Amino acid sequence: MAAPRFKKTPLHSYAYYSNMAVEMGVIIALGVFGGIKMDKWLNTSPLFTVVLSLAGVAIAMYVIIKTLSPKKQSENESKNTH
Repeated sequence: MAAPRFKKTPLHSYAYYSNMAVEMGVIIALGVFGGIKMDKWLNTSPLFTVVLSLAGVAIAMYVIIKTLSPKKQSENESKNTH
């Protein structure tokens, strides 16, 4: 027998997607912060700041897509079983 499912309220959805936005912002901020520190350490002007901030955006997008993908797959599987 399957475990009972809880009703998802709009607040649950809001919290879920807000968490994803915060996670994305933290990843990008870490890339920018790391780039600034590396630029100061190596005396390269904006090189690592630009590179690591773009890498942070790419990593954040990957994490978001990876987070959302299993959700879509499990929804499709549940539709096929009914």
